[in-house]
Amino acid sequence: MGQRRKSRELALQMLFQADVGKQTAEQVRKTFWGERRDVDGETRGFADDLFRVAAERQEEIDRVIESHAKGWRVERMGGVDRNLLRVAVAEMLGYQSTAKAIIINEALE
Repeated sequence: MGQRRKSRELALQMLFQADVGKQTAEQVRKTFWGERRDVDGETRGFADDLFRVAAERQEEIDRVIESHAKGWRVERMGGVDRNLLRVAVAEMLGYQSTAKAIIINEALE
């Protein structure tokens, strides 16, 4: 598995933990990384940054998602679906040099 793909997967897990577990971003960071000591620094750094962008800009990201998800509110979506979309939109907002086609493909896989 590629480094960026692994980072996206980890960011999704962190967002899911925060969302479903009703935890703050700081709580998630403390518990999440304590259990994953085998992740290299570059993978962790990208995952942390995606999580940070998604957490800090969640309201904006949710508005973007809802503007394209006709007939769906973010809170009605399944937890995995909701947070997968959040990671993808966070990457589009935070890493504008990454091609949107790549981000969408990664989210679908």
